[in-house]
Amino acid sequence: MEPNRSADPDPEIVVVIEVEVEVEVETLVVADTVLTMEPGAAPLSGSAIAVAGDRITSIGPADELRAAHPHATIVGGPGHLALPGLINAHQHLTGDRLIRSMIPDDLEPGRSIFEWAVPAHAAHTGDDDELSATLSLIEAACNGITFTVEAGTVAHPDRVLAGFDAVGVGGTLGSWGWDVSGQPWAGDTVEEVLERQREVQRLTSAHPRVDGWVTLVGHDLMSDELVAAASDLAREAGCGMTFHLSPSDSDTASYRERTGEPPAVHLGGLGALGPHVLLGHGVHLCDDELDVLLAADTAIASCPWAYLRLGQGITRAGRHVEFVERGGRLALGCDAENASDAIDVLGAARLAAGLAKDVAMDPTVFGAHAALHHATRGGAQALGMADEIGTLAPGMRADIVVVDTTGPEWVPLSPDPVLQLVWASDGRCVRHVVASGRLVVEDGEPTLVDRPALAAEAAERHRRLVRDAGLGS
Repeated sequence: MEPNRSADPDPEIVVVIEVEVEVEVETLVVADTVLTMEPGAAPLSGSAIAVAGDRITSIGPADELRAAHPHATIVGGPGHLALPGLINAHQHLTGDRLIRSMIPDDLEPGRSIFEWAVPAHAAHTGDDDELSATLSLIEAACNGITFTVEAGTVAHPDRVLAGFDAVGVGGTLGSWGWDVSGQPWAGDTVEEVLERQREVQRLTSAHPRVDGWVTLVGHDLMSDELVAAASDLAREAGCGMTFHLSPSDSDTASYRERTGEPPAVHLGGLGALGPHVLLGHGVHLCDDELDVLLAADTAIASCPWAYLRLGQGITRAGRHVEFVERGGRLALGCDAENASDAIDVLGAARLAAGLAKDVAMDPTVFGAHAALHHATRGGAQALGMADEIGTLAPGMRADIVVVDTTGPEWVPLSPDPVLQLVWASDGRCVRHVVASGRLVVEDGEPTLVDRPALAAEAAERHRRLVRDAGLGS
């Protein structure tokens, strides 16, 4: 966790950092304040970020960079704040989107999944998958999210990849990974599930922004043979692996009944954990599980809004702050559109900070600076991608969010922009977004897709999906 620090830099000291590049600078992102999110770095005043191709080439005084690159396209300007693209470390891009906020919020545990979400997934066509992913990624981009970890519930990965391409953002892609008899998209054998994962690797092998990850459904819905073999596959492929674990106490009960051990302890014994693994949730962890995860350097993606909406016990059982304080790698996620509903990492960061303080009954715990860290650089560390995303620095991927600081929530401007960004605003303050050097959101609207046309298509597909899945009847 990054400690709180002063956000009031000396306005006279602004350092220009440059790297030599052969590509001409095409874009200058200009802002009154730039949060690089590099360790120990104070906000920069009156600065610009130079972008060539998909990379940041330099950061320095706006006037100097404007003069040096007179033909570059200007994004932002006075009245704006720039920060790295936000990272959503756990998001279901298909299934829930087309029945968004439709699953009742007063169902007994398990009913929302097996009476609603699973039938919706079973009825999804390839067209549904692509439209769903595109809509989710539009919302993500418009809220400043430039990198999304898909949670693995994808039946048609090629169509979801098309959604990534349509919006222009980056992320990871997986496919359904469970060997549970009688469930949609489940493999009959371990080898069938693994081949599905290999196909995603082949599909994304040359993609500049989307990485293929080994993804399993998780919970206790995967055999020991599958999770051990899948983890070996991820190691061999040099990619990440992600699956769900213990958002509620049902995983703990199921694993103990089957194996006699807590989930993470059992998985550790199988050799399935490691620095390549990102667990979704990890809310209900006992002491031994926390020790196992830390020893294996396994990361966690926390989705705080989902735990509140679903009543999963985060305020009583959550140990994410302790995990971080002991050196664990933590990212933030938004989950599904019938869990946390909104795809807004700034909103998740605010809630994560508030929950941490309230559960501990200690206002000195965590805070806005730590929360923003885990939405950017800390999230990148959890994904094993800190050399690529999560900070603004020369050589890094040009994922940049430009926030409008002229709205009512920014008046007057705080001397600590991080406090104001996290506590007073949310994704709706995002004005422009550059992803891999490309302007994908301008004046709050996606630049590469026709959002109204997609909305009309979504309304029709929603009606068809509800009918075919037998939902709400």
